[in-house]
Amino acid sequence: MDWHLLGLSFVTVFLSELGDKSQLAAIALSGRCQSPRAVFFGTASALLLTSLLGALAGGAVAEFLPTRILKAIAAVGFAILAARLLLFNNDASPDSEETP
Repeated sequence: MDWHLLGLSFVTVFLSELGDKSQLAAIALSGRCQSPRAVFFGTASALLLTSLLGALAGGAVAEFLPTRILKAIAAVGFAILAARLLLFNNDASPDSEETP
């Protein structure tokens, strides 16, 4: 087992999941129900399953494409998302503006 990769994966996913919408949904669910343990096991198993699917898909794609190309595709995708966030104002819509 590559312990360094295990630790790096844990820290990366842990930090990226803090405060995201799935964590907020778990907080909302556990606040409305009588069994926070069931919410924990349900959300933990969902995160495990999605992580497994992501790792399997990543391994399958890595068989066909070199790592350098995968990194380039990811970088371009994140750059496009960043440009959209910076350049386009998605918060204001014509219906939400107040009329004088």
